[in-house]
Formats: sequence, C-alpha cells, structure tokens
Amino acid sequence: MQSMQSFGLKNQFLMAMPHLEDPNFAGTLSYLCDHDEKGTMGVIVNRPMELTLDALFEQLDLDGNESPHRNAPVYFGGPVHKDRGFILHRGDSDAWDSSIQVTEDIALTTSMDMLQALAVGEGPEKFLVCLGCAGWESGLLEVELVENAWLTVEGQADILFDTPPEQRLGAAAGILGVDLNLMTREAGHS
Repeated sequence: MQSMQSFGLKNQFLMAMPHLEDPNFAGTLSYLCDHDEKGTMGVIVNRPMELTLDALFEQLDLDGNESPHRNAPVYFGGPVHKDRGFILHRGDSDAWDSSIQVTEDIALTTSMDMLQALAVGEGPEKFLVCLGCAGWESGLLEVELVENAWLTVEGQADILFDTPPEQRLGAAAGILGVDLNLMTREAGHS
C-alpha cells in the first residue's frame, strides 16, 4: 500500500480556477509528473506557443526536414527552466537517457536523445514538447489547493494526447462534472 506521501499529486491534472490571476497560470491545465517531499513538478499542457518543432530542431542544429512531427506545436510548459525541453509522452522511459515514469503509460523525458529521435521521425507516436515546467516547493501547492486556487482530478492520456489544446482544460473539468465557465471569479467557503 502506498503512503499518501509517495502517492500525492503525481498523475493529476491541475486546473486553474477562474479567479487565479497569475499570468503564468491563468486559464491553464497542468499535468503533474512528480510529487515528493521536495515539492511538486509538472508541465502546462494547454498553451501552444508560436514555435513549432521545426523551428526548435533548427535552433538545436537537428536536421528535422523530413520529420513527420515538424509542424507539431511546442508548448509553454511553465515559468521554471524556460530554456529546457520537457517531453511528455506515451510509453515507457527505459529507451531514453533522462526520464521519469509517471504512470505505466505516460513518461516525462528531458534528454536530447528524444528530440534527436523525433527529428528523424522516430520516438514516441504520442508526445507533447514543452519549454519550461511548473514547480512548487514542498507544501506550497497543497496550501494553494486549500485556498481554492486549483481543482485536481486524475490525469488521462486521451486528454493529453488526443484532445485539441484549447479543449483540454474543459475536458479535464468535465471529468469532475464541472464547467469552469460557470464559476465566478470569487472564491467561496461554506
């Protein structure tokens, strides 16, 4: 049996409540990849940037001209380590240099070998490339949850990889039967 400490918030969607005004997180859906005594880490999955993988391959001197993934968007993953790539993908982490397995089916890889594979049309079929990540020091996200800044629900691969980015937040809220558009910007406590 897992303790709460080790289970925590890993593999959870984190939905920004309408009253959350931090420009980094307003209107975002994040996917939490790691949660331990040091804190929580995830990536924002509904903010595609103007940047495509083609431009990223070019910046990194990778020849991605033939890659079927060239036109895939790169996402703003969060305000931490904005110059680093975080690739959320289906499958296991064993094939890649620097990965963590989030669930049996979802992993997060931060190593260049995956970008090199994507540039030549290899690598995982389902993936999101994010620049930057979101991080909270130990206990901080828990405080924000108590303050009603966020809603959480268990993550689902189909929302991450098969739902258009602009529909992901609503789809995640829909798991809870919640329509964020109907919520007021005022936090209420009963």
